[in-house]
Amino acid sequence: MNIKRHIPNLLTLGNLFCGTVAAIFAVKGDFEGAALLVAIGIGFDFFDGFAARLLNVSGELGKQLDSLADMVTSGVVPGIIMLQMLVNAFDKDAIGYFGADSEGLTGSYFPYLGLLLTLAACYRLAKFNLDENQTESFIGLPTPAMSLFVISLPLIAEYSTQNFFVELVQNKWFLIVVTLLLSYIMNAKLPLFSLKFKDFSFKKNIIKYLFLIASVVLIALFHYVAIPLIIVLYVLLSLIKK
Repeated sequence: MNIKRHIPNLLTLGNLFCGTVAAIFAVKGDFEGAALLVAIGIGFDFFDGFAARLLNVSGELGKQLDSLADMVTSGVVPGIIMLQMLVNAFDKDAIGYFGADSEGLTGSYFPYLGLLLTLAACYRLAKFNLDENQTESFIGLPTPAMSLFVISLPLIAEYSTQNFFVELVQNKWFLIVVTLLLSYIMNAKLPLFSLKFKDFSFKKNIIKYLFLIASVVLIALFHYVAIPLIIVLYVLLSLIKK
């Protein structure tokens, strides 16, 4: 039995485990716990591909497992979190899971629009599995980037000291626009650069280095607010590079 060929798949299953528990946390409204688990899951997602290349054990099974795990961690979880954010935005006095009352009835069905992120993520991941051209770059926003954007929103609302951003992420129209835009950008024919380095020369990787430096500066200045700003910067730099 060749144990090393199973190592990347075990890392992928670690991603799935984190995503599944994060979904439970998101339903309960524990956004900090959900965000932490999603971040760990995305870390597993990075290292499973790295391990597969390092051990030279890449295969179709790993590719399918990777997308299935991503569907939970970077598809289901952000959809639930956006739903919860919209529930609170539509009704500040909402209580219970998804703002349901004691009889399980919700005050509005508009918040379920947040699950459009889950549907769009599923569609993107299915397309990704059939596309052989996304090895060096991406077409459309990767689902982990979308997930990081969304999981940062409740953290901004809870911990940011910048009132403008706090009020913005609690505004229902802003959340709806973000949901629609992210769903579109994930599936748009938009070429986005990958952070994989073939070599570390500055000239060949100038956009990547500028992005990484700017990301560090944004995190230092804005903390949680930096996360969606970094995703926006990523898209803008990709358009410039194009």
